[in-house]
Amino acid sequence: MLALNRSLIVFVVSFVAFLGPFSQSIYAPILPEVAQHFASPQLLVNFSLFIYTFTLAIMQIVYGPLTDALGRRRVLLPGILVYVLATIACSYATTIEQFLLFRGLQAAGIASGSVIAVTVIGDLCKGAALGRAMGTYQILVSLGSVLGPVLGGVIWGFVGYHGLVTFLIGMGVLVLLANFSFTKETKALQDANNRFRLAVVKEILRHPIGMSIILLGFIQYYTFFTFLVFLPQILVERYGLTVAQKGLAFMPLSCCIVIGSFFGGKLMERVPIFRYLIGTASLNVVAIILSIVSAELSFVLVSLCSALVGLFQGLSLPVQTALLSRTFSQERATSVGIYNFFRFFGIAVSPMIGGVLYQWGEGPLLFGFVSVVFAFAVWLMKRNFTRAEKAQLSETNHASV
Repeated sequence: MLALNRSLIVFVVSFVAFLGPFSQSIYAPILPEVAQHFASPQLLVNFSLFIYTFTLAIMQIVYGPLTDALGRRRVLLPGILVYVLATIACSYATTIEQFLLFRGLQAAGIASGSVIAVTVIGDLCKGAALGRAMGTYQILVSLGSVLGPVLGGVIWGFVGYHGLVTFLIGMGVLVLLANFSFTKETKALQDANNRFRLAVVKEILRHPIGMSIILLGFIQYYTFFTFLVFLPQILVERYGLTVAQKGLAFMPLSCCIVIGSFFGGKLMERVPIFRYLIGTASLNVVAIILSIVSAELSFVLVSLCSALVGLFQGLSLPVQTALLSRTFSQERATSVGIYNFFRFFGIAVSPMIGGVLYQWGEGPLLFGFVSVVFAFAVWLMKRNFTRAEKAQLSETNHASV
């Protein structure tokens, strides 16, 4: 019964985390229709994606310390409620300015999910169960990004703007009721007096494990969105793909992130965790290089190589959050908040940096830069993990004396 209750809580809190990227990406394929609905310039509608992502990023470093100080449930439920109310407000928006404001409030509310889901899982699960639970969390987060664009286009096609917003309201209410009913406070009593200290952020960023995981999360999401934003343009110029074919080109990448997330949580207890992360990250770099080469050779090959990028990223994601949760048990939510902030920051800067690089040297320079930065991150991570292993060995020897 305990395991069943734990699994149910893992699922309902992870579904809050699903709703964040889902609500972000659901508008991606219908931005022109949104512009037409509000009689607005396309540039302003596109800006809604930036506002949503930027707010998600900023709120990570707000919710992290709040969750460590106040508790999980006391922060999660108001956050979901803000999302529901902001989504209801979206249904009454009559101008693009109102829509942008309410989209920002949506993100501010639902941002609690990605921090608190990982924190609650870390509170409840240990050992092999932690890896499996983090796998469930990462699968749902990945599905949010994958299913959003698909359902956005379908729902808009049948019921339009107000039907789409009503669908999001319904999902928000269901998630709120589920978490109100099943998610209990999991913050340990011994942590009841936790208070936010700016020094904690500095300690996490300087810690060899914290620095490594945060850097890896940033570069992986930077890489992922570089593929999402620029690979279609490369494929259209090289192979003259239609809109439908462009969508199909991303299916292997998206599906393999989900598959990797499923297996990553199961594998982490069977392989030394530091070696596992270094290995998957190194293979990620190899897959990026293969994607650069194959883009000039074959559409099928570049699709397969981009699928490998998604697979190796998915394999490492549950392990990253599990390792953070283990390492910073007293400041679990704060560490996850910082980690998520840099992941979303990677998403935000990817189009800007990538745009400049693509203009200067097109695909080879764009993905070559990603490969070099990613390889440097792997080297730095390996060095930091070696430091961490030596420190752990020293502590063990000292304790045994």
